[in-house]
Amino acid sequence: MQLTRAADYAVRVMVHLATLPAHERALLPALAKATDAPESFLSKVLQALVRAKLISSRRGQSGGFEILPRGRQASMYEVIEAIDGPIQLNVCLVSGRSCNRKTCCPAHPVWVQAQRAMLDVLIRTGIGELASQSSAGRFEEHPAISILHEPPPSC
Repeated sequence: MQLTRAADYAVRVMVHLATLPAHERALLPALAKATDAPESFLSKVLQALVRAKLISSRRGQSGGFEILPRGRQASMYEVIEAIDGPIQLNVCLVSGRSCNRKTCCPAHPVWVQAQRAMLDVLIRTGIGELASQSSAGRFEEHPAISILHEPPPSC
């Protein structure tokens, strides 16, 4: 599984907006430059973030894009899901669908564990936290990543 470019740009733009003071707006060209994203593509990403009520947009003289309080408190998971929809490593994990092979498939428990670990990291990593790291110029392994280094539970 690979995140879409749109989801990557969405996380970048949310982190950038979260580094700005409250109620400060940024224009599309500035956001494109700060996130190294093409304006035309970023415009679509920003529209999706507005629809998800993570940011607001305003036209005109004092226009631009502003992160909302909900966006500052959002997790990476919420941002990615606003762009790409539900995150699934494998089709057998899609909610509401039943996999007829899960009882006999030795890989199924591994998919479940990997899905859980990935979602745990994305849910526990907040946009505000990433913005703080960005502002301070320090980039460390997130504490949630440590779960990936732990041995799998025994059966």
